[in-house]
Formats: sequence, structure tokens, C-alpha cells
Amino acid sequence: MRLLGWGVLGGLAYAIGGSFWHDDRTAWLWATLAAAALGWAAARVFAELAALRALQDGVRRASEGRFDPIPIEPHAATFVGRLIPEYNTTISTFGLTFQSVVECQGRFLDERNRINTILQSLPVGVLSIGDDLRVNTANRQADAVFGVESGKLIGANLFDLLELTERDRSLLRDAFLYKYPVRNQEIGLKLGGKTRYIALSLAFYSDAENDMGSVLTLQDITEHRALMETVTMREKLVAMGQLAAGVAHELNTPLGNVLGYAQLLERGAEDRPKLAGYARIIAEETRRCSRVVQELLGYARKDECSDETCDVNQLVRELVETFVDCRLKRYRIDARMELAPGALLVEGGCGQLDIVLTNLIVNAIHALDKVPDPRIVVRTWQEGPQVFISVSDNGPGVAPDVRGRLFDPFFTTKAVGQGTGLGLPISNAIVSRRGGFINYDADYTDGARFVVTLPAVDLGRMRQ
Repeated sequence: MRLLGWGVLGGLAYAIGGSFWHDDRTAWLWATLAAAALGWAAARVFAELAALRALQDGVRRASEGRFDPIPIEPHAATFVGRLIPEYNTTISTFGLTFQSVVECQGRFLDERNRINTILQSLPVGVLSIGDDLRVNTANRQADAVFGVESGKLIGANLFDLLELTERDRSLLRDAFLYKYPVRNQEIGLKLGGKTRYIALSLAFYSDAENDMGSVLTLQDITEHRALMETVTMREKLVAMGQLAAGVAHELNTPLGNVLGYAQLLERGAEDRPKLAGYARIIAEETRRCSRVVQELLGYARKDECSDETCDVNQLVRELVETFVDCRLKRYRIDARMELAPGALLVEGGCGQLDIVLTNLIVNAIHALDKVPDPRIVVRTWQEGPQVFISVSDNGPGVAPDVRGRLFDPFFTTKAVGQGTGLGLPISNAIVSRRGGFINYDADYTDGARFVVTLPAVDLGRMRQ
């Protein structure tokens, strides 16, 4: 543009000078005018270019986020300079808009961080589900529920992620199909090879038929469920203990009569040794029943400190011999004892343990009905500070679907009239009060085996 301006002015000067060359004064005058016009035109071009550069610099600064106005002077007289006020007004408005956008973005980021903090700190697992039923967002608690690293749940299909029973899967499928919310629905979820109990809630973003966007919350209530079952069981056991105490109290009188008459019979049969032996057995078993009744009464009452100990091996010998004489021979059941050498002492008297082992052996006898070559094995051993007693049989075992309810009060797999469902709960409660527990050995495949675990008495620390 600068070369073009110079070319035009030069051509004009040449034309004027060529026309009046014969008159020196006139030629000089026209040359002066041409030079003046040429200077004026050059000045205008330079001024326009300066204003244009100012606008260019302003635009460059604006692209970098600096919205400074362009000084109007010294460009006010130029054609480009007339655009500078409009540019300043526009750039000022744009700067205010940009500042508002920056502030909104900052508030948005703050709000997003606040919501994310709340989401991550929730005590429940939260999954955001998209229209394709895939996970869009998952918090840390959801990662912990499924036992995966952060980010591994993103993109997973919801129904592939949840290993549900058919009933729970059908419930969740219908919830998405008919778009109805779910509130604290208890489901069984297989996680890490074990079944966990989860409270599931589902809410949708909108009511549009094709919009499946939703939020799913998962709260692990396995421990809470076990606690409530324990509370319920304890309430039943308290009522059962009160009932047992009343029954035990009523049994004391007839047991005393049986013992008295057995002793009289033993004295009157001195000349008949066999009859006297039977009378002696009746008296011993009556005393044993009386001891069990007293232990049952003690169980129903508040715990009291006792310095008694029980030799587990001796208790097993007496109990198995009694069962052999009374029932095992009759049913032709082979009873075996595999006892650890020496004495195995546990805290507390033997009466309550007698109840526990009697229940386990009776259950084994019932399980061996119509089993060829029936066998019961009672084994004792010690590992570190614990004493173990196992009662096993070669019967059909316990079905996996009912093993979790074996110690529930009033639950029984026996036919009506053959069991009350109280033997194992009472036994487990007795052992628990001694600091031990009873469990069903799921790894035993030759029948059923129950293992009683009790704290051992440290003979080296016992007061002499």
C-alpha cells in the first residue's frame, strides 16, 4: 500500500512537470505543489498504518487475555482511528464477559470439587448409570464394595457387574423397564466368592421413557444383618433360658426321688450283684442328670466366677461309654475315640460341656439312620492356647443351603416330633460364654463334623 501511494504521487508529479517544462517558474510552482501533495499523502498513509498497527496489537493482546483499551490519540484524525472507540467499547464488553466466564468457571470448579468431596465421603457406594446401563461415575466406597482399584468400574455394564440371584436380577430389571425407584431393597451379592447383603436404592434423573440415566447406591449391611440376627437369637435364648430354668427346677424333685429309690434298691440287693450294679448305674446317671440340671440353672442365671476346670478327655470317655451302653449298641453304631494323650483342661465345670457333647452325639445318631456301617468318631487335640473337640459321623452331611442356619433357634432339619431346633443354639451359647465357639466343618466330605473350640487352661500358670 505504501509503494502504491508513492507510485501514484510520483506519476502525478511527473505529469505536471512534463506539461510545463518550458516555463521554469511555473514548473517550479507545480513541482512544489506536487512535493507538498506527495508529503501530505505520505503522512496520511503513515498515520493510517500506525493506527492499523495499534489495532493489530490490541487484537493480539485480546487474544492473550489482556483487554486493554487503545489510546485514541494520536490516531483520532485517521480513518482507522475512527474505529478505535468502537474497538475499545467492544473489547471492554468482551473483557467483562470474559471475566464473568472466568468467575463462573471458578464457581463451577469449586462446586464440582465440593460435590465430589461429598460423593467420595459418603458411607455408601454410589454408581452413576448412563442410558446404555454402563457405569459413568463411581465413588471410593463403590470401589471398596466390589474390591477393585479406582476407575476400574467405569464403563462396566451394570448387570454384568452385579452377580445377583434370579429374584434380585428380575427385580432390578423390572425397575429399569418400568422406571420405578427402589428404596433400601435388600439383595444378596456375590463378592469375592462370598455372599454379602446389600441395601440397594435406585433413582432416575428424569421420567422420560428412553432416558435410563440413574443413580444406584449400595450399602453393605452384612454386619448389621448379622447383628440383628444375633439380637433376635439372644432374645429367643433368653426366653428359652427362662423356660429351661423352670423345667429344670421342676426336674429336681423327681430326680431326687429316683436317686433315693436307686440307693435303696442298691442296699436291698446286696445279695444280688447284677441287680445292685444296675441300681448303682441308675444312681450315677441320676446324679449326672442332676448335675446337668444344676448347670442348666446356672446357665439361665447370671454368670458367676468359678475356679472349676474340666478334663475334656475324661468327660468324653464317660459320655461315650454311657452312650455305648445305652444307645449305640442298640443301633449298632461303631463309636470311636481319638483322644490326645494326657489331660486336656478347660475352664468351668463339666456339666455344661456334657450338654454340648450330648447334643452333638445325639444329632450324629439321628443322622446315621439307615446308613450302612454307621460310625461316630469323637476326637480331642490341643493347638497352642486352644482345645478342640470334634464329633464326626459318616452320614449324609448337612446341605450347603442350610448350613448358615444350623445355630438358629428352633431351626431343625429333623422330622416333626424328632427335634426342637434348640440343641445347637443352646450348645453354641454355652460354649460362647466360655470364650469358645462351635462351627460346622465344611471341608469334611465323609459326612458331618462339628468342631468345638475352647480356651485351654495353662497348667504352668495355675495357682498351686
